[in-house]
Amino acid sequence: MVKDTPQPIFDKRSLIAGFSGNIMEWYDFTVYGFFATIIGSQFFPHEDKIVQLISAFGIFAAGYLMRPIGGIIFGHIGDKQGRKKALLISILMMAIPTTLIGFLPTYASIGWYSALLLVILRLFQGLSVGGEFTGSISFLVEKAPHGKRGFYGSWTTFGVFGGMLIGAGIAALITWMFSTQQVNSFGWRIPFLFGAFIGIAGLYLRKDMTDDEHFKKIMEEERTYKIPLAEFFAHYKMQSFKIIMLSWAFGVSVYLIFIFLPSYLHTFLHIKLDDALSIHTIAIIFMMLIIPLFGHLSDKIGRKTVLFISLIGFVVFSYPLFLLMFEKTYWAILAAMLLFSIFEGLFQGVIPAIMTEAFPAKVRYTGLSVSYNIALALFGGTTPLVSVWLIKISNGNILMPVYYLIASVIIAIITLLFMPETYKKELD
Repeated sequence: MVKDTPQPIFDKRSLIAGFSGNIMEWYDFTVYGFFATIIGSQFFPHEDKIVQLISAFGIFAAGYLMRPIGGIIFGHIGDKQGRKKALLISILMMAIPTTLIGFLPTYASIGWYSALLLVILRLFQGLSVGGEFTGSISFLVEKAPHGKRGFYGSWTTFGVFGGMLIGAGIAALITWMFSTQQVNSFGWRIPFLFGAFIGIAGLYLRKDMTDDEHFKKIMEEERTYKIPLAEFFAHYKMQSFKIIMLSWAFGVSVYLIFIFLPSYLHTFLHIKLDDALSIHTIAIIFMMLIIPLFGHLSDKIGRKTVLFISLIGFVVFSYPLFLLMFEKTYWAILAAMLLFSIFEGLFQGVIPAIMTEAFPAKVRYTGLSVSYNIALALFGGTTPLVSVWLIKISNGNILMPVYYLIASVIIAIITLLFMPETYKKELD
């Protein structure tokens, strides 16, 4: 541990700059998830709607396969040249593919080349987002005042769901303003084109951000590792494995409940898409309000206590809440989503700090990026695809996704038993 660690200097602009890229990243993935049914019909000419949905979410998952590679690249930049440089590059590289998707020609215009172009953009985008979330939590947790790492780290996931909220709100607006035919024709493009404005705003906010004084001192004294990735693999494999297992539940819970669910409700329960989107929007607003509170709570009673409450809640209540949604009424689905939001809010409030505290500063960006992105590539971005596939191979059992969620949460509970409590630990 470095002696005489400088006290972090923090301001509101640093806070907003830190999580602004998360808004861009999750705005895009939320919009894609909401319009997956339409994208499937536009780029994949098949009469079977489930096959179209699998194709659309297959491309969604393919972007995640590039995330570990992006994590290695941005982790190296962040640990060698500072968090700011990596975060500036990542937000720019996210905004460009999102905008270009809005201009893509469909299958009706250029045949299978349309799907190929969509794949290329998603792969390029997956590369760029590989260092965004992990870079932002490194930046914010490192700069947080003493005893407030959980609270300040929680704002990164606040930004995640802020992006979802904007995506859900715009998607709901589009489906309200335009007819089904118009949405299928051109309306689905508008949210992707709007992504350019979010990217520009994020770049403006980040241009004056500064790295944590402790990490700046490490760089100035040339005490960073020559190859952070080599140091990571040499000494931090077990920490990485635990983060991957914990992030499995993180990815499945977020992508199943807050990305895939609108398409699930619309496709399998025949809920109107605008109703599904409005319920989703209300649930996200509620969860955004409670995430910082739970981050603050983890600073007082510990990371593990808060996380155990979340995980046990998922195990006990996931199945009953899915059954409640099968009532197919607006208020029953809304009640289920609000209860899911409490358990997810507990998870999201603590996960940034507990992951950041697992690695020392000199390999933190690399360690987080590799671990988190392996988990998201394997278990997060694939969740919608796996969910639809499980339904298909089980002869239409639409409860299969909830079994997958519960299994991932049980793995996280077992993992957490072997993790140390770190909320009182000083960052290395």
